[in-house]
Amino acid sequence: MIWLGTLWLAMMWTTLLVLVAIVVVFLLLRRRHDSSHERNREKNPAPVYPPDDVRQQVLERIEAMHGVTQGLRGNARVKALRDYMDSLSDGLDLASEVRPGGGGAPPGEWVIGPGALPGRRILYIHGGSWIAGSPRSHRAITDRLSVLARASVFAIDYRLMPENLFMTGVADCRQGYRWLLENGPDGPEAASFMVVAGDSSGGSHALSLLAWIRDQRLQAPDAAVALSPSTELMITGLGGRANIDSDPMLGPTVKKLAKMPAPMLWWGTLMGLRISPTNPVASPLRGSLNNLPHTLIQVSESEILLDNARRYADKASKAGSTVELQTWPDMVHVWHLFTPLLPEANEAFEAIQDFLERVEHHQL
Repeated sequence: MIWLGTLWLAMMWTTLLVLVAIVVVFLLLRRRHDSSHERNREKNPAPVYPPDDVRQQVLERIEAMHGVTQGLRGNARVKALRDYMDSLSDGLDLASEVRPGGGGAPPGEWVIGPGALPGRRILYIHGGSWIAGSPRSHRAITDRLSVLARASVFAIDYRLMPENLFMTGVADCRQGYRWLLENGPDGPEAASFMVVAGDSSGGSHALSLLAWIRDQRLQAPDAAVALSPSTELMITGLGGRANIDSDPMLGPTVKKLAKMPAPMLWWGTLMGLRISPTNPVASPLRGSLNNLPHTLIQVSESEILLDNARRYADKASKAGSTVELQTWPDMVHVWHLFTPLLPEANEAFEAIQDFLERVEHHQL
């Protein structure tokens, strides 16, 4: 009978942990788009961003992103966020032709700028905390990348959570890279110049994809570009993160998560992703960073992910990989989305063009 009592106690604790994990998962799925976005004005009297019209417009768009989900729950909340992010491309004056993949391609779209060559290709992996975002939402970025690199950009429409597992989206990106090596916008053709790029959570996918390509001994990309990548799931020490007060996109949500015990966050992340937070697939910083392609990371000096980017660049450099880290002062998370509105976004794209040209001419 003793063993029955022990079993009952173990089952009770297991049930409790599962219930706690479900609550945490729900909170984690609200990352980046929590409707609460208040600041303590007394502790932070000086705004991080100069009060000029352009940056005010950017901040208003971020506030609107938080606002569209206010009062909504579950699927309705996720749909509202996705719809808002897709609307970011409304009214954009694109230089590129946008066409569906077709011809056996993975889900996604081609973005082909004037002068883009079919053999020059970029696999783009969008951000959105793995629950939102799409090729459409990030056309401001893919359009500029196609023009500056004279490359055909394939923005992959990988499957998102919570409808799908985290690893399902990872598998989509891996399949997309394999396919893109041998297929261009006009049909089967080997790639002559290949780049992997992504932003935020998509930047994390891009960095983990580089290690997988190396380990699978596939043809490596010529270069990689990561815009404000996460590099690691932030589980411990959230309250002490630098820039938590100067990041209008991620700061408010991280503050809320920081109030939760670290074990609850760890279990919640594990239950939500079905993969350990320390697994290099979810946290590229935790993996081996040797023998990677030339990589450019751009990050704002005002965002929470600055330290993660620095740590990744430092570790990769010590492992013998060439990683160039560029920082911009007083920018929002993935400010590239606000091109051509932000002059700094245009500067960032010019720096990407310079980086890719140096890679191509072996000047790194």
